[in-house]
Amino acid sequence: MSKSTKKSSSKTKSSSRGKRKEEILLEKVIQHELVPRAEIVPREEAKRILRQLNAAPWQLPWIRSSDPLVRAIKAKPGDIIRIVRRSSTAGEHITYRFVVPG
Repeated sequence: MSKSTKKSSSKTKSSSRGKRKEEILLEKVIQHELVPRAEIVPREEAKRILRQLNAAPWQLPWIRSSDPLVRAIKAKPGDIIRIVRRSSTAGEHITYRFVVPG
């Protein structure tokens, strides 16, 4: 085996280990008790919600695609996500965010 082949195979192994480690960390982010529940809103439901709010997607509060919560649920720029927070006074508070690049 040549040196270049050895280097490329070791990079692949460390790269896959790094990716797995990142997935584990993102999974821990979602499971933390202080992190609100989040999910990607299906396109049809997003259209209905935007009609109810009489708003365009870009008028919703933004959240960057680099945010750990967004990365954990695998949302892409252009997606709308639903964030459900627990509240001692309201029980649950639902908010929507528009995912932007960054």
